[in-house]
Amino acid sequence: MAFDSTQQALRAEMLMDYLELEYDLFPTPKAITAGCALSIQFPKECLDQVIEIIRQEKVEIRGIYSNHSGSYEPIGMKEA
Repeated sequence: MAFDSTQQALRAEMLMDYLELEYDLFPTPKAITAGCALSIQFPKECLDQVIEIIRQEKVEIRGIYSNHSGSYEPIGMKEA
């Protein structure tokens, strides 16, 4: 999940902690154009929960992407 601002990335991180979801905070891959240097990686099994909390809490994201051998494709939702 990529963001346009660090504030939104940190908000999403807090929500992931609250839900006790597994995730990693890491630098946004260069293949994804985003305004923020931070992204959140999470297991695909958590996608529905992540989309639900992002929409419910109105977190602004660039998008959710799936990594296919270094190529990132949009999945899920593009905007909250």
